[in-house]
Amino acid sequence: MTPAATELAVLPATSQAYQLLFQDEHLVVVNKPCHLLTVPGRHPDNQDCLIKRVQQPFPSASVVHRLDYDTSGLVVLPLTPAALSAISKQFQARTVKKTYLAVVSGKWLQAQGRIDLAIAPDAENRPRYKICPQGKASVTDFELLSYDTTTHTSRIRLSPVTGRSHQLRLHTSALGHPILGDPFYAPQAVQDQSDRLLLHAATLTLLHPVSQQALSFEAPPDF
Repeated sequence: MTPAATELAVLPATSQAYQLLFQDEHLVVVNKPCHLLTVPGRHPDNQDCLIKRVQQPFPSASVVHRLDYDTSGLVVLPLTPAALSAISKQFQARTVKKTYLAVVSGKWLQAQGRIDLAIAPDAENRPRYKICPQGKASVTDFELLSYDTTTHTSRIRLSPVTGRSHQLRLHTSALGHPILGDPFYAPQAVQDQSDRLLLHAATLTLLHPVSQQALSFEAPPDF
């Protein structure tokens, strides 16, 4: 059983610090390391998390979106109730644009395209999800960046249109290309190809909640 096999598993927090990429009086943008929860977990030993770390220098910081424990990358954290409301509305309207980079098993054949597969909770295997026609609509755009013949892996860019839990991990796995290091949806051999999930939130674009100016951020992955 992997460390993340149950909702109440202890998920050890990395000692790696987050990177502060932007700050003003309304919001901060950080680069979250892998192996760190965005918010406290249900297990009492899972209290060390991104928001608690950010709240040390920025006590008013709040959460408007999340990255999985295993996923690294860009997170925007509002600092005022007004900013929280404004940015929440952008997420609800799907005007916040995010792209992720991933390394997946096998040769991804299509240069670009769209994955449209509904997702539902997997009641018998929580906290996993599953492809289910009766689930919530889930859409991901993709672009093939490169293929490594030595490792038989593909580097792809993923642009989620919807924001379902585990969406990118499940969509790539459903197409036969699980993400390397994925403890949920990759077979053991693919899990063993990396000591972390090779999924990173690399770009983030939104409107500033007060000035309405476009803000764009980029953080390259460490893989």
